[in-house]
Amino acid sequence: MGKENLDIVWRPVNPSGHLPERVVTQINELIVSERLKPGDRLPPERELASLLGVSRPVVREAVRVLAARGQLSVRHGRGIFVESPSAAQDLRAAIAGEQVGLQELFDMREVLELAAVGWAAANATAEDVSGLREALDRLDEAAAQEPPDFALLQLLDSAYHLKIVEMARNRFLLKTVNVLQDMMHASMQTTLSLPGRIEESRACHHRVFDAIVGHDPVQATEAMRGHLESARSAALGRLEEMRKTVAEQPG
Repeated sequence: MGKENLDIVWRPVNPSGHLPERVVTQINELIVSERLKPGDRLPPERELASLLGVSRPVVREAVRVLAARGQLSVRHGRGIFVESPSAAQDLRAAIAGEQVGLQELFDMREVLELAAVGWAAANATAEDVSGLREALDRLDEAAAQEPPDFALLQLLDSAYHLKIVEMARNRFLLKTVNVLQDMMHASMQTTLSLPGRIEESRACHHRVFDAIVGHDPVQATEAMRGHLESARSAALGRLEEMRKTVAEQPG
């Protein structure tokens, strides 16, 4: 009988939108990134609902979707388990879908964050810069920890980016914050744990910060563009490695 993976950090889903779909997305991310492995048992339904901040019927619906895809199985009296793909096609399809999703996700991050950082550089007050400096210091401190706390890094990384969005002072852009936060979480899932990625991301954050402090919208935009392109490349590279591994499997 498989064991529950106690290293998994479950996060409450955003209460807006279609909740079962958000639960499906989170579990799928954990499976594709191999943090949930074949044979792992998920927490009991009641506990999982509490961890995700949703009702048990929402968890049930999400599990039904993932079971239909062959990613989970419900074994009565034993629990919910991650399935080994009997044929590698299921995982290949999941990876292909993830690649398309990441491309679209980073496209939208560029649309929103390049505009935001340019406006932030143009409008930054001394108080704004102080707040951004604090966010960057907290992120640097977490990045220096050994071993890294990836959940904390992800949270602080998102906070730094969202602070820039606040500094843009665009009311309509601010309405996208919840969606943008979800985008950031999804795009960081497969990148921050890659070798060298924390240091590279830290250098990019400092380049963005320096351009904002210098009130240089052009340089700030280019620094953010470089940061997002680097993150996109890392995320897609990770998926490509997984695709090659799966391609070598029979089936």
